[in-house]
Amino acid sequence: MDYHCQIESHGTPAYEKMVVLRDQILRKPLGLAFTKDELAAEHSQWHIACYSATDKVLIGCCILVPFGTSLKMRQVAVAEAYQRKGVGKALALFCEKFALENGNFQLIYCSARVTAVPFYEKLGYKVEGKMFKEVGIDHFKMFKKLS
Repeated sequence: MDYHCQIESHGTPAYEKMVVLRDQILRKPLGLAFTKDELAAEHSQWHIACYSATDKVLIGCCILVPFGTSLKMRQVAVAEAYQRKGVGKALALFCEKFALENGNFQLIYCSARVTAVPFYEKLGYKVEGKMFKEVGIDHFKMFKKLS
């Protein structure tokens, strides 16, 4: 399948659709909801949207947060109908390319749910440290050096 990823601005209609997708995939299943403060804090972060190339429908998204020479990839969400079809890979590769082209970033990392660890390992990410709880779910910190 063919996907198109791009940066979207905070507060736009595209951003709002990304919030809805993140809420459906990541928050509601855990009984969580975004607060106004959480969403306002995302103003200075990069918002990546992934669209189906054929019908331009939002099918995935994530956020990049800069920390010095590192970028944290967070809130990776893929619509259920598109899971296990390469959307997550398209998002991760776009983030890595963006990091290399838009700053002196040397590392990209994420807090991966235990179920996502094999996915990230296939993309060259490595586990760092011990398992920890985040939003009540087991996670591992994973990173990839950029070159």
